[in-house]
Formats: sequence, C-alpha cells, structure tokens
Amino acid sequence: MADRLEILRTLVDMSRRLGDPLAANVILGEGNTSARIDAETFFVKASGTQLPTIGPDGFCEVRTEPLLALLDGPDLDDTQVKDALQAACVDPEGLRPSVETILHASLLSLPDVRFVGHTHPEAVNAILCARDVTEALTGRLFPDEIVVCGPASVYVPYVDPGLPLARVVRDKVAEYISAWGMNPRVILMQNHGLIAIGASARDVENITAMASKAARILLGTHALGGPNFLSPSSLARISARPDEKYRQAMLSGR
Repeated sequence: MADRLEILRTLVDMSRRLGDPLAANVILGEGNTSARIDAETFFVKASGTQLPTIGPDGFCEVRTEPLLALLDGPDLDDTQVKDALQAACVDPEGLRPSVETILHASLLSLPDVRFVGHTHPEAVNAILCARDVTEALTGRLFPDEIVVCGPASVYVPYVDPGLPLARVVRDKVAEYISAWGMNPRVILMQNHGLIAIGASARDVENITAMASKAARILLGTHALGGPNFLSPSSLARISARPDEKYRQAMLSGR
C-alpha cells in the first residue's frame, strides 16, 4: 500500500487536474475529492478550498467509522452534522471537512474504491438540470463510454446535500451493485453534479473526462433528432469483450 504522503500527493494532483479551468468541471469552491488511506481513515477536501489551487493543507484527515455510523443513526440538524464532521477529524481543531464527507466515507468503503471525485461539469449539469433528465440517461451512446464509465450510471433525484444525500447515494449504489454485480463508476445527482469513483486517481480523472464528453455528445444529438442509444446486446458485448477489459485495465494504470 502506498504511504499516506504519497496518497496525499496523488490526491492533490488529481484534484488540481479536475479543477483545471479548461476542463470546465468546477469554479471557485465547487466540488470535493477524497482518497482512502487505510480501513480507518481517509483524506477529504476541506470546505471552501478550491480544487484548481489546492495543496496538501487543503485536506482533512478523517476517521471512517464514526461517519459511517451516521448513515444509520437518527436525523441530525445542520449544527449536529457540522459537529459530527468536526469530531471525526483526526485534528478536530483543523479545517472543517466538506459537507459531503459522509458520502465520501460511504463510497470509499466499497471494495476496490480508493479515490472519489465529485465535480459539476458544465455539459453534465446541463443535462442534470433539464426537465427530461431521466430519459436522457437511459443508455450508453458509444463503446468507449461503456469501457470507461461502465454499463450504466447511478441516478439520484435531487436530495439536500449532506447526510440526506449520503443516505440516498448509499442506497442507490447498493441497488446498482445488486443489479449489475459490480461497483458503479458514475453517480449522477439531479440538479447537482457528477461523482466518479475508482481504484486509482487516474480512474477518477478518466471517468470524469469521458462522462463530460458523453454529455456533450448527448446534447449534440438533439440537433439531429435525439440520441440513438446502443442496444442492450451491444452494451453487453462491449462490457464482456476481453480486448475491452484489457484496454480498461491499461487506461486505469493497473
């Protein structure tokens, strides 16, 4: 396992690339990222820090177990959530962790997930803020979208950020795993944004970039009658092809 300083350096680099203004994923303090250190702790972006310029001091180290306990605990008001997040910090006198820290704890507890990137890509949010969003997300458009983003995305109707959202995301991800027999790679939250999860920082960056490209293409299809989604048989074929599995591993750096 990589040591904690290497994990933090990798997280900083990933966060800055996701925050690159040319990528149009976030502006100002939008978005948050995280990386698992071990079974007990993880790094998560501090509230109010900015992805394009973030450094090692822009992250909080937090304990996983007390955050996961909140998912099955009683409802909490905003002050109680803030206090619980601060209490989970290894340094409770340090920066305040992102309001989405509980969500990150849940996702980083999935098998083989070590990095999480939550952003608000312009093209993706153009779809997620549309009236016909569910129809727009009913399929995959091209083979590389399947290879990088998986056979389907998790879709989450709008929920108040923080603990309520973390609970719904946990449940929707569990439904996806039950249906597909694998972790999702893309979580799309109505009127909110994108979450990319993976075993490596490169996974998260690749997924975010491909989801953004797919969103731009989807928007473009409406100039010529709307999307022509790949058939279920084509989706299953691409998902199972050995050469695509090999390419997927190469793209992930594994």
